[in-house]
Amino acid sequence: MPNLCQLLLTCADSTEADKISKVLLGKKLVACVREFATKSQFIWKNEVENEDEVMLVMESREDLFDEIEKEVARVHSYDTPVLTATPVTKISKKAEKWLKKSLVKG
Repeated sequence: MPNLCQLLLTCADSTEADKISKVLLGKKLVACVREFATKSQFIWKNEVENEDEVMLVMESREDLFDEIEKEVARVHSYDTPVLTATPVTKISKKAEKWLKKSLVKG
């Protein structure tokens, strides 16, 4: 069985975050999405930018990353959305069972 992972993605606002969440959940590419308002500072075109954004924290599997990235690129408003995945090294047994059951078969 492929490894579970947690994904992070910033979005322009809650409308965009909701749209991306619905697409990924609808295709069973992620099992859970949490949204957090956040402030971001970053370098873009050699300038320091400050933006209010929405951070998505998503539960999935590493083998689904490429398909998730493809869907994010299709619906995200940013030229360069930053999607990252971190391996899950420990998880409670019931949560692991639920996650594996909730995602598209791999």
